[in-house]
Amino acid sequence: METDFIKLIETRRSIRSYKKEPVSEKDLNEILEAGTYAPTGGGRQSPTIVAVTSPKYREKITELNEKARKTSNDPYYGAPVVVLVLADGNASNFVEDGSCVLMNMMLAAHSLGLGTVWVAKEREIFDSEEGKELLKEWNLPTTLRGVGALALGYANEEPKEAAPRKKDYILKV
Repeated sequence: METDFIKLIETRRSIRSYKKEPVSEKDLNEILEAGTYAPTGGGRQSPTIVAVTSPKYREKITELNEKARKTSNDPYYGAPVVVLVLADGNASNFVEDGSCVLMNMMLAAHSLGLGTVWVAKEREIFDSEEGKELLKEWNLPTTLRGVGALALGYANEEPKEAAPRKKDYILKV
């Protein structure tokens, strides 16, 4: 394994403040494409990636996430792009499949100088009637379930140092 890749993994941090600057189409496409190369159970490719860039849908997703969290603050921290990862709820590994997609995109974004943070509550959003209506509006199957989302953009903060790894993280038997 190349040390540059290990360094990429070691230096990726969750970003919770973003510049208003839009993500270039080229960078966004590379990040989304990286998600499509994530491993999936049986190679079935159960996930669907939805890049939310329009103000209309950004506002709607924010509203639904705030409702699911019972809060009134932007769960996507002002990021110009929200990347939703949904997966076929009938697939036995849909959570694992979608999680791999999210991680691939997080690492790809970091390699391009962009920040991300994994945001939860997408399962609640897309299990709700309002979420199902969005799926229909986007011509997607209503069997899709939320796995997670990424806030994506250029960091408006310096990433923190990694916390020390816990002593008993790894056990070799």
